[in-house]
Amino acid sequence: MMTESPATLQNMDAAQLRTLAASLMQTLGRTTQELTTSKTLNERLTFEIAMLKRFRFGKRGEQLPPGVQGSLLEEAVDEDLIEIEAELATLLPKADPITEPRASPKRAALPPELPRVEVRHEPHDTNCACGCQMKLVRDEVSEKLDYTPGTFTVERHVRPILACPQCETIRQAPMPAYVIDKGLATPGLLAHVLVAKYADHLPLYRQESIFARAGLRIARSTLAQWVGTCGFALQPIVNALRDEILSHRVLHADETPVKMLKPGSKATHRAYLWAYAPGAFEGLQAVVYDFTEGRAGAHAREFFGDWAGSLVCDDYAGYKACFTQGITEIGCMAHARRKLFDLHVAAQSPVAEQALRHIGGLYEIERQAKGNIPSYAMVVKIPWIPRRSHFRVNPPSAESKLNHMSSP
Repeated sequence: MMTESPATLQNMDAAQLRTLAASLMQTLGRTTQELTTSKTLNERLTFEIAMLKRFRFGKRGEQLPPGVQGSLLEEAVDEDLIEIEAELATLLPKADPITEPRASPKRAALPPELPRVEVRHEPHDTNCACGCQMKLVRDEVSEKLDYTPGTFTVERHVRPILACPQCETIRQAPMPAYVIDKGLATPGLLAHVLVAKYADHLPLYRQESIFARAGLRIARSTLAQWVGTCGFALQPIVNALRDEILSHRVLHADETPVKMLKPGSKATHRAYLWAYAPGAFEGLQAVVYDFTEGRAGAHAREFFGDWAGSLVCDDYAGYKACFTQGITEIGCMAHARRKLFDLHVAAQSPVAEQALRHIGGLYEIERQAKGNIPSYAMVVKIPWIPRRSHFRVNPPSAESKLNHMSSP
């Protein structure tokens, strides 16, 4: 936006002033809308934090009875608290470093009996700009906790502080970047906690006891803070993976119910985990999961955005609106076969049996094509396609049922 001086404004005619006023009003409107959006988001995140804290630290009568299920829920609440607070911190204005109160760290020192691995960070250049050779003043040491299955080790990061005796210039190598600034855990330990929780299905209360047997007890609340911070830090990777998946022309989608317990309530309700993956013949093998509290089709439409490829899914009505917005519906043969299989098992239907054999033939063609595709552009010549005339069964009533099934 151009800023005009008073002298310039005096030289403008009426039309120019009207144009400038319209531009300023438009800019003011955009700024007001952005401030309103940020304020609304801040209020929502602050409210969620308050609700989670009330559930986590509220009256005993409002909490779940002690037990494993309560422990699992408390872990999830702690993780969500840290992740929401990290997101809120990025939206709030930065505090003045001079006036911002600094809380003194009260972290306990790592046990001296744990083995140490020293990592030295030397400055790239030990020559001062004035020409003198810098001399060692002291070493600055920070310790990070690392873990290999069954064994804790401590990384001692030593950064010598060098000083020039002539001009008193100080030089020191920078500290490597970490997921949690000034945190205790190395990236390896954080990765181990995440993999154990999400890939090996080990909740944090079990990891707490495993770490205690290895020689160091790490509080479950600390583990939850690590998981929440890592979740916020990994979100850009999730967004990039979603964009990469949406760059493919064929996608699969499915949703599955999961039990969810809301803070403040002891009853569970059904939430959903949506899975999105490229097609079997695409060049990328990846899955993005999207957790939602409901099964509305709006969740799928929000994930796809303006994507306009071919979607392989079941016949759930929630996907139907996507097919009116540029997405091509690809029916799932496995779901269609399941209905015919149920009919064959229940009534020994000869029509269903023949249909299952024809679908098996299509599956065999797909298996042969799948192992011989050199690129995306390949046409598979199908020498035989089942038609209605191939179904020759008795009695005639079964034939009429098939005709009804095959009609558009």
